[in-house]
Amino acid sequence: MFSIPNYVEPNFESDRFKLYPNVTFVSVAKDGVAPDNYHATTIYPEYFKIDDQWVLAKGSRMDCVAVLNDDGEVEIKELRCLRTGEKVAVGRTEDGSDGIFLHQGGFVSDDKETEAFSFRSGRSRETSFSKDYERLCDLLRYEKDHGKIVWVLGPAVVFDYKSRSALESLIDNGYAHAVFGGNAVATHDLEGAFFNTALGQDISDQALKPNGHYNHLDAINKVWEAGSIIKAIDQYHIQNGIIYSCVKNDVPFVLAGSIRDDGPLPNVFGDAYEAQDEMRKHTSEATTLICLATQLHTIATGNLTPSYNVVNGEIRPVYIYAIDVSEFVLNKIRDRGTLEVTTIVANIQDFLYKLDNLLK
Repeated sequence: MFSIPNYVEPNFESDRFKLYPNVTFVSVAKDGVAPDNYHATTIYPEYFKIDDQWVLAKGSRMDCVAVLNDDGEVEIKELRCLRTGEKVAVGRTEDGSDGIFLHQGGFVSDDKETEAFSFRSGRSRETSFSKDYERLCDLLRYEKDHGKIVWVLGPAVVFDYKSRSALESLIDNGYAHAVFGGNAVATHDLEGAFFNTALGQDISDQALKPNGHYNHLDAINKVWEAGSIIKAIDQYHIQNGIIYSCVKNDVPFVLAGSIRDDGPLPNVFGDAYEAQDEMRKHTSEATTLICLATQLHTIATGNLTPSYNVVNGEIRPVYIYAIDVSEFVLNKIRDRGTLEVTTIVANIQDFLYKLDNLLK
């Protein structure tokens, strides 16, 4: 059974912490511009000494700054979100000497010490992932009722009937609380609902259809005619697909556009920063991310997501699972930095089909 790892706070009663000064905050002089010597946050839990009390910044994430709110809480913000008059923590040491302490060893691990040298200690196509599937199933059963699961999807998810159906099932059974993707994910999912194709290829038997290259454009056109994705689902009586399952189960989805998009569909965010803000509403509460076959969207979401969160007063890690056939992509994601990341080298269709069956 899954259980949240114990979190051990620093011993702030020790003499050294009592002797450290309070952190200095400097007011923002211009919107979007941090003061000189601003403190940039990391993936680790960080504490700020305010009025002789050490305060944990909630929802900390990489490459942001710490802002002191009027209620004494420390809020983490991107530099572009800073507003004139806000108070930003300054100081570039992390050992407490500037009133800022970075806590690397907070989560207690039950892992046994490993040998200094061993074979197959990395993550590759030769790795056995059976235990990872078991752990993920235990995690999802727990998170279904106690956390917030965010799926980050690449369009390969909807190119196969079985993987598309498996993710529908996972959403229907409560294993998704938000879904992120690009325009292509929704476009080809809706193309599948209209024509049973994705980019003109039958999602059941992979046969190429005559004039199939029109299908995704026709799908976009139909949705625009209806006025929105939700209206199209109702008007055309769509009853299958990932987007349909999100609408049916009141699972929010955020579609971030790109310069490569056809269309795009209505409801797709064309402004990258609007998309980022909308995604952050969900990542700020996320406890598990599952990222499927999308390198850039995974990295973007990871950067928006705290590496730990506070749920019902309990400090806990945020888990990230990344699945792809490319070892390069997965190594890139691991290098971005987080407290808990698991990578699985697998075909997305096989992964989803297996995961859905295991959870059933």
